[in-house]
Amino acid sequence: MTDDLADALATDVLAAMDEMGNDRFYDEVSKMLGSLSPSMQESFMTAIRVRLAERRGREFLNKRLADFRATKKNA
Repeated sequence: MTDDLADALATDVLAAMDEMGNDRFYDEVSKMLGSLSPSMQESFMTAIRVRLAERRGREFLNKRLADFRATKKNA
């Protein structure tokens, strides 16, 4: 149950970060969670790290693929 709740919270926090333009907001949420439930904080931070890594990996993939396609088109 903790992992499911933490993942749902991570999804919402990432959306809030995008809306607020605050790329470290998750730190504030993590600190608040740590004072209430270290287990929840750990699950939340795992979910945040995984989701941020996936987001950055997808951005990298999209950029490299676009570059490849542009080079191929101009060849």
